[in-house]
Amino acid sequence: MTKNGKILIIDDNEDVLFALNLLLEPVFEKIKITTQPDRIRYFMETYQPDVILLDMNFCRDAISGQEGFEYLGQILTIDPQAVVVFMTAYADTEKAVRAIKAGATDFISKPWEKEKLLATLSSALKLSQSKKEIDRLQEQVSALKEGDELPELIGESPAMLQVKDTIYQLADTNANILILGENGTGKDVVARMVKHFSPRRHEALITIDLGSIPEQLFESELFGYEKGAFTDARTSKPGRMEMASGGTLFLDEIGNLSLPMQAKLLTALEKRCITRLGAVETRDIDIRLICATNANLTVQAQEGSFRQDLLYRINTIELHIPPLRERGEDIILLAMHFLKLYNRKYKKNITGLSREAKSKLMKYNWPGNVRELQHIMERAAILSNNLVLRPEDLLLPSDRVKEQKETELEELNLEKLERRAIEKAVRLSNGNLTYAAELLGITRFALYRKMNKLNL
Repeated sequence: MTKNGKILIIDDNEDVLFALNLLLEPVFEKIKITTQPDRIRYFMETYQPDVILLDMNFCRDAISGQEGFEYLGQILTIDPQAVVVFMTAYADTEKAVRAIKAGATDFISKPWEKEKLLATLSSALKLSQSKKEIDRLQEQVSALKEGDELPELIGESPAMLQVKDTIYQLADTNANILILGENGTGKDVVARMVKHFSPRRHEALITIDLGSIPEQLFESELFGYEKGAFTDARTSKPGRMEMASGGTLFLDEIGNLSLPMQAKLLTALEKRCITRLGAVETRDIDIRLICATNANLTVQAQEGSFRQDLLYRINTIELHIPPLRERGEDIILLAMHFLKLYNRKYKKNITGLSREAKSKLMKYNWPGNVRELQHIMERAAILSNNLVLRPEDLLLPSDRVKEQKETELEELNLEKLERRAIEKAVRLSNGNLTYAAELLGITRFALYRKMNKLNL
């Protein structure tokens, strides 16, 4: 089972909190529990839970649930989109109806049935994530305005200059683009730059990572759904293609799409219309399509795992993004770019890289490409106190392997192991050498002899 989401559990019974924490630990990625409902605002602002499981009864008037309704009101005042599930040992139909009308998502009785509890919280989590995704996409659309900032595509190597030149040549077209490159090369940045120079510059750019969406959710994410289309469809939701209509749709990791889903996508692209799940009527769409993948789609098409007709549809123009190891001095340009970025973010004043540090970066193979370089530079900016970064400030995976081997060799040193064991035994026995010798399984005389040998 894959852990997912964050839950906040509020109950005045510590035994209940312990049991719920144990039960939900395999389900939720993060769990916070508290007996103090007056800390709700603190947890919402710092922890930002996806789901809140709230007891209805605390100290006052312990069966009415009135305190729970008051706390629910506080939660919804802080975040009107909050997903709250009520919980009480004094459940009745009237109270459940009142809870839903007050803004609770669902209602659980104590003692709970395990499967029902898990199903209820799973549905609540899906609802929360759906709300957040809709909000994110709507913000993405509303944030578009005249003169939006040009994405930074940093690089002066011949391969990157070729990429930039091709993007400029596409400026007056709506041709579908396929961006090819290894993971971490910056395909998403290239997609934003293509969109920036397109006739649809001031319209929406809607992104969907096909590698992170389960197949069973593909249709609802891409085409949307109507209220009641399935169990958790409590409201209607537009799909990504509909939201991108008039603008650009970016399908990242399209090589992960299964054959049945490829067929559905191809149909939508050819007919230029979609049908929401649970709907009868079709909706026209007008999108410019940009796709990206680290896979070789030509080979996949030959093997039968990717539709040839879909490949023809999406790759009117192909853009090949080179791996960082083939970009020469671009490595240093990017390193300095990230250094400036993290100087601002972490209020540092690192002026640059030493010659030895640059040499270290240039010699490394960069299997994680630009994304890996960004991570290395952020870590260096946070931890280094040097005005100029040195090689030891740049912790590469090869350095970690070397450190691990050195640590392992050090751990095999018998004298050091013996010294640590004796020091710990003496500490645990509060200086009583007879007891320390017993802990070590040796005689007091043997302990004296070893301490003398080790100068302890």
